Amino acid sequence: MKIIKLNKKLMSAIGLLALLVTFNSCNDFLDRPPLSQVGPGVFLNSEADLASYPINYYNSVFPSHGGWGVGIGNYDNGTDNQATANPNLNLYTKGTWLVPNTGSLGFETIRGCNYFLEQVLPKWKAGKISGNTQNINHYIGEMYMIRAMAYFDKLDTYGDFPIVLNTLPDQEEVLIAAAKRAPRNKVARQILSDLDSAILLLSSSSFNKVRITKEAAQIAKSRVALYEGSFLNYHKGTPRVPGGPGWPGASMDYNKGFSIDIDAEINFFLDQAMAAAKEVADKIALTANSGVTNPPARDKFSGWNQYFEMFGSKDLAKFPEVAMWRQYNVSLGVTHGVTIYVERGGNTGYTKSLVDSYLMKNGLPWYAPGSGYQGDLKIMDVKKDRDLRLQLFLAGEEDVRTVKKDADVFGRPSIINIAETRDVTGYRSRKYLNYDPTEAPGSDLTCISGSIVFRAAEAYLNYIEACYMRKKTLDGNADKYWKDLRTRAGVDPDYTKTIAATDMNKEKSDWGAYSGNVLVDATLYNIRRERRNELASEGFRFNDVVRWRAMDQVSNYIVEGFNLWDEAYNDKFYTDPKPGEVTSTGLIADGSSKANVSNKSLSKYLRPYQIVNLSTNLVFNGYNWSKANYLSPIPYRQMQLASPTGDAATSNLYQNPYWPSEANAAALE
Repeated sequence: MKIIKLNKKLMSAIGLLALLVTFNSCNDFLDRPPLSQVGPGVFLNSEADLASYPINYYNSVFPSHGGWGVGIGNYDNGTDNQATANPNLNLYTKGTWLVPNTGSLGFETIRGCNYFLEQVLPKWKAGKISGNTQNINHYIGEMYMIRAMAYFDKLDTYGDFPIVLNTLPDQEEVLIAAAKRAPRNKVARQILSDLDSAILLLSSSSFNKVRITKEAAQIAKSRVALYEGSFLNYHKGTPRVPGGPGWPGASMDYNKGFSIDIDAEINFFLDQAMAAAKEVADKIALTANSGVTNPPARDKFSGWNQYFEMFGSKDLAKFPEVAMWRQYNVSLGVTHGVTIYVERGGNTGYTKSLVDSYLMKNGLPWYAPGSGYQGDLKIMDVKKDRDLRLQLFLAGEEDVRTVKKDADVFGRPSIINIAETRDVTGYRSRKYLNYDPTEAPGSDLTCISGSIVFRAAEAYLNYIEACYMRKKTLDGNADKYWKDLRTRAGVDPDYTKTIAATDMNKEKSDWGAYSGNVLVDATLYNIRRERRNELASEGFRFNDVVRWRAMDQVSNYIVEGFNLWDEAYNDKFYTDPKPGEVTSTGLIADGSSKANVSNKSLSKYLRPYQIVNLSTNLVFNGYNWSKANYLSPIPYRQMQLASPTGDAATSNLYQNPYWPSEANAAALE
């Protein structure tokens, strides 16, 4: 997820040349010596050897919970879905994100995959690997999947990228030649090729689904293909697309003769997305939603709603919709703090834009005549008769916070707590909450609820979107998948009713309403709305708005949360706090350094980035997007290392559009 990855990209690391030749060894990899020092005669000869190798790379390519906070629930921060106390200044304040002087491109995982495949494939084809044939095939499939996901990370980060499928000798000329950036569509095609290999070799629902499955690879294929097809479509005519005006790859000698039929490429990827998604959507049914929105009693903390529990149970293998998940275990020291932080606030919050996007149960937008919308004086009013996903995952004042105590409900939002446990917008997410009283019996970091890596609902969504883009209409499969999703959400399955009632001029706070600076049609918007509502807090939003080119119009964009100043501000939770508590000062809205809420003169809705009105608050006037930010800058030192002359101007690693070939320089546009 790109929001999370930005910090990693800006960290100092060794150069490209070293990355291409140095293997990434880890101390916890079964205490083996670095693999670059292990000869093929003593390793990767048995099923057990092959089984142990891929696990070393799971953390680097698959999202998971971990550490202090709400885990995956943080991944939408910095979008129009969620906000955290500290805004992403690199993304939304022009001139802050600079071309790194040093830093890596991250070839470690790719290098590890290449080493494995080079060593294993000849022995595998010769029948010289001992063990169960099906398992051996599976582990090889895992490495193809891991390489594909590592390359997908590079695709969405940099676009064009070197394709390196073998380990390279420590020879300068060879390494510089290998640094040539392939056009992004070729990178995407290579990823799909690796995923095809993975799909052929992987088993279905294997290893309790805590290891990669065939279905996970099929979902990944649909994800990658949809990403590239939509990126090429919506960024067509810009320098971010191969062959587009100003595309920097056109100036490279190694791209002489390159040509592309952009529309054919778009159609190829959309077709691939539909085919892969259909394989999963036709096979795996969605987890049922009972419609019950809270545990009915202290001793009924589970079994009340399988859909809600799918995001927070300790065992996710029992949910067919889950194609791959991560398991946690206290005795092994593999834990997290998600449940505790969801209960407390977790320094995040849904935005008003996200909350407003959810439909009423009758299928109408909240603003449509006859919708039945109850207003927003209280969060419980906001949720009444809405999409069950909003009712389940948005914490209202009367919703159960924990069953460990009687009548323990969320109450008014904790908007003035310390940052670590603050409800930043007043709209707290309940996604990933586990009501089991035995969850986190010790410290804050002893939660063991599982985290989803891939689930089938994404395949449903991928098919619907790819189908509409490809065919300009919805076929029978897309119609069925969409109705299945809406039925599970407790919304009238007739999506045409929603489309007819949608006023695009009232949806402008939703970044997904745009591609470029143009509002999309109501059908496409509602397909994007469905995706937003289903996948909220799962880390998809930033990549989605990037591939849709939805950020062009983000200028002075103000993030808003719940309705504070009509009624909530008078609650005794704020006016009569307990002595000594962090909230004992009450609400301060004077814009000073001591302020803890935004002033009602700005809006009746809490504005988390307009609380302190000082020159140090760089986003007081809102988010501002730069064209350059759709792709990350290539670090200056990497350009030098990949140049035959040592000069960045002659580098095989050309700089991305709107970024200068100069260290510590800001984006040009």
